[in-house]
Amino acid sequence: MEVTASTPAGSSPDRGWGAVPELSEQTVAQIAGALEASQSAGTRRVYASDWRRFRSWCHTHGHPALPAHPATVAAYPVDAADTLADAGEKAYSPSTLNRWVSVIGHYHRTTNLRNPCTEALVTSTLSGIRRTYATNGDRPRNPRAPLLTSDIVTIVRSARQAVTGWATEVHERRDSAMLLMGFAGAFRRSDLVALHCGDVAVHRLDGLHVRLRRSKTDQEGLGAVRALPFTAHHHSCPPCAYVRWAQIVAAYDIAGRPGVIRLLPTTPPFEDHVCRSALPRMRARAPLFRAIAKNGNLSDTALSGASVHAAIRRRAQAAGYDANIVAQLGGHSLRAGFVTQAFRNGADAHAIMRQTGHTNPATAELYAREHAPLVGNAVTDIGL
Repeated sequence: MEVTASTPAGSSPDRGWGAVPELSEQTVAQIAGALEASQSAGTRRVYASDWRRFRSWCHTHGHPALPAHPATVAAYPVDAADTLADAGEKAYSPSTLNRWVSVIGHYHRTTNLRNPCTEALVTSTLSGIRRTYATNGDRPRNPRAPLLTSDIVTIVRSARQAVTGWATEVHERRDSAMLLMGFAGAFRRSDLVALHCGDVAVHRLDGLHVRLRRSKTDQEGLGAVRALPFTAHHHSCPPCAYVRWAQIVAAYDIAGRPGVIRLLPTTPPFEDHVCRSALPRMRARAPLFRAIAKNGNLSDTALSGASVHAAIRRRAQAAGYDANIVAQLGGHSLRAGFVTQAFRNGADAHAIMRQTGHTNPATAELYAREHAPLVGNAVTDIGL
């Protein structure tokens, strides 16, 4: 996004504010930096890509992209909705079309132009596309299947039983911590990969306090703390899993690969709680969950979201889950699993929202409708 003293043709130069004041180059650069920082790098990449696509489409069809007429904006998703993929299904989902239109509106707003996307022609066209998709059964939602408590315990147990040497134990400790912490904390995969070592602390009463410095719904970084409690059984205890992984991270950061190799033979078998053990010192700003080579060497870089997704599928497959079920799993299975399990255990939406960070109960209850449809449902009491 560019900040200049001029405004594009067709815009309202002042909107009642008067002439644009003269600003120093330094001030203009600082404003531009603040505007850029208002969105994550990922969002900026997506917006730029979507905007290039719209400009190219407009160029091909002989329409101006900025400012765009509402009829142009309405024609854009209609044209895309008719595009078919190789398998014969619709190439673009309704959510993708909505995002494209939102990006068009964003570029109009940020250049002080009238937003064509709020006109009834555009909003009604998008509504019609969604209804047509729904009627024809095109591109239905395909949410990730939830992993419930029993699934997490089964997968973690399988991972620990599969350990055959120090390298596989390094992988197991990371994946067990990721699964148990991700599930108990109702974390998105983006939350997990963004964690630094200094974001996690063992609390003598609560278990773990995990500070989210920012999240998908907290782009301004107000922050939040999620508690992951001690549990009765050590094999399913998120704080224990964290301590076991923290030992690996600390050993690697201090002495590299030799430090990890020296650590593991001296560690007693994991037969009881270790969550109240003294924690080794770690670099506070270092990533907590990291990529690991096949030979057990840790990386200094954070694990990617795609790697979280792949690890969950790989561990589920190794635990004997059917291939069709594995194909439905992903990074969101941990968060979806927490919400689904909590509803099945009788928690209400507001209690669940305390952990998930949802701001709308309807969003949390969507999981109940999709994955726990019998919870609170009168069909269980009709006497059949």
